Amino acid sequence: MTNRKIAPDAIVALKRALTTVYWYKNDLRSFLTTSLRNPHLLSRINWSDTKRDIVGVLVDEMEWNQEQYGDDLINLMFDVAKINDFAHLVRLEDGAAKAKEARAAVVALKTHLEGHEEILHDRRKSEEVRNAASDRAKRNTAVQAKLAELRDQYLSLLGANHQDRGYILEKILRELFDLFDLDPRASFKVTGEQIDGAFTFDSTDYLFEGKWHADPIGAAALDALDGKLNRKLDNALGLFLAISGFSREGIGAYTSSGRKLLLLMDGADLMAILEDRIKLPDLLLRKRRHASQTGNVFFSVADILAGRP
Repeated sequence: MTNRKIAPDAIVALKRALTTVYWYKNDLRSFLTTSLRNPHLLSRINWSDTKRDIVGVLVDEMEWNQEQYGDDLINLMFDVAKINDFAHLVRLEDGAAKAKEARAAVVALKTHLEGHEEILHDRRKSEEVRNAASDRAKRNTAVQAKLAELRDQYLSLLGANHQDRGYILEKILRELFDLFDLDPRASFKVTGEQIDGAFTFDSTDYLFEGKWHADPIGAAALDALDGKLNRKLDNALGLFLAISGFSREGIGAYTSSGRKLLLLMDGADLMAILEDRIKLPDLLLRKRRHASQTGNVFFSVADILAGRP
């Protein structure tokens, strides 16, 4: 935000224009109520005072506290400068003279607005940045609260029976994908301890498979999902989540054969997301980039967070 202040002669021009463009206080009050969005400024006005005193108190308050009311002051100046209809003055006694005086006052105010559009623009941009930061902070707080809820649900599964934990894990994963706007498909289903579904990330469709078996997943399960992908469109990829991880032999056998269409996640990856140590989209992006560059379809969250290539 710029630190430039409104020039004193521009303040004088504003006061003169405000005093002359409206003859009746009710008209002035209506204009100010529309132009000024800050109720505190209007609450300080004594409407039984003279029009000149009303304008003086209002504008002086904004001038002396430009750090707080600078935007209101500039907005008011521009609103007054836009006035081009003085018919309400012409109808009064000696109306032509009153309209001429008001028109001259508005023209004089306009000459003082050069450079102030830059101030208004800067302040509005600063306000947009602050609002965006505030929105992000609120969203981050909401995301963190939801992740904590999902983490607690996930930890409660460690002692659950196999059938129950399959359905609860399905719910956790659907809500997790929803939380990061990955558009999980309604086809997320549990079959035994296997979860099948689909989602979209970074303009790419993914088939998803999740398993929670006692033993690490081997090459046969990876090849099965890979076979499904080979029957899909060219831009489809797969994400395989195995809570108990993958066998080294299984990963080696899969990566040694042809084009790689899978990304692999294990329970540690999922826990890192639920603990908000890494965002799900960031994890997917890092895994996909690593697989593209190295051919290694399993890039662990420990290596990612440690900054390993």
